[in-house]
Amino acid sequence: MTEATSAISNTQASTSTTICRICENSEHNVDYEVREMMLGLRTVHNYFECADCGCLQITEVPDNIQSFYPSDDYYSYDKVKAASGIKGFLIRKRDRYAATGSCLLGKIMQRFQPHDKLPSLQHTKVTLDSNILDVGCGAAHLLHSMKEAGFKNLLGIDPFNKDDINYDNGLKVEKKSIHDLTLNNESGDWDLIMFNHSFEHVFDQHDVLDKVFELLKPGGVCMIRIPTVTSWAWRSYGVDWVQLDAPRHFFLHSIRSMQVLADQMGLILDDVVYDSFAFQSWGSIQYQHDIALQDENSYAVNPDKSRFSAEDIREFEEHSKELNHSKSGDQAAFYLKKPT
Repeated sequence: MTEATSAISNTQASTSTTICRICENSEHNVDYEVREMMLGLRTVHNYFECADCGCLQITEVPDNIQSFYPSDDYYSYDKVKAASGIKGFLIRKRDRYAATGSCLLGKIMQRFQPHDKLPSLQHTKVTLDSNILDVGCGAAHLLHSMKEAGFKNLLGIDPFNKDDINYDNGLKVEKKSIHDLTLNNESGDWDLIMFNHSFEHVFDQHDVLDKVFELLKPGGVCMIRIPTVTSWAWRSYGVDWVQLDAPRHFFLHSIRSMQVLADQMGLILDDVVYDSFAFQSWGSIQYQHDIALQDENSYAVNPDKSRFSAEDIREFEEHSKELNHSKSGDQAAFYLKKPT
C-alpha cells in the first residue's frame, strides 16, 4: 500500500490577514497555494485556513470560474439511464432499503452491492411521501435513484444545467437556483433539503442557508454532504488533498466552522456522519506525483495503467472505513435541523 508522504506542515504556507467569511477572524490565518488538478490545468489558486474556526476557503473566486466546469468533462452533467428488467427491480429494492432502512430483499442487495450515498438519508427519517429538494444536483443521479425506489415528491434544481430535465419516471430537474424558489406554505414546504457535494461550490453560504431556513418545515432537515478539513487526508496530504479541488471548491469546512455557520443561521447541527472512501487516498497520492484526475494513467480513467494494484485499492477502502469510524474521513454528511 502506498503511504502518504506529505503533511500540512510541509506544504507551502504563510501567515494571512484575510478575513474569514464564516467567523470574521483575521488573525494568524494561513495562506496556501493550490493547483487545479482535476482537469490537469495546473493553474495556481490561493486559499487560506482560518486559525479560529478552521475553515479552509478560496481567497478570491476566479472571474472565469465557469470555465473550470466544462460540460463535456464534468461528471455531474451526465444524464441518468434507468436499469430495466430483473436488474432494475433489484436495484430499486436495494435503493429503497438504502434510503429508508426498510425492505428485506433490498437489505440483502445493499449488503452485497451497496449504494454509497443513499444510506445518508436514513439519518433524516424521510419516508416515501416526504417533500425532498436537491440543490445543485446536476443531472440528479441521486434523485433519479430515489424516484425509481418509490419516493414521490422530489425536485432537483441546478442553475448551471443547460435546460430543464424531465425524466420518463416523472422526476423534474429545473434550471434555477434556490433563491428562485417561492414559499407556498407559510410554515415551510420541504421536509428535507439536500446539498450532495454542491455546498462547497456555493460562495454566498449565509444567504443560501437563510433561504433554506425559510423553505424548511419546522423540524425539517438540511443535509449537507461535503469534504471536510477535520480529516486525516487534509492533515496528511495538505495541498495535494484530492477533495480540495481548486478552484471549484470555495469552502472546505471543519466541524467547528459548520457549527458556527449553523448557529449563525438559527439551525441546529444535529449530527455529523463521515462517509469517505478510497478516493481520498489514491486521488491525493496521484496529485503528489503530478498525475491529474483525468490523465490517461489516472486510476479514474484507466485503472490498469495507474500506479495502484487491486490490493492497494482494497487497503485504501479498509482504511477509509477505519477513518469514518474514528471521525477522520475526508467527507461527511452534516444534518442541520430547523427548530420546531
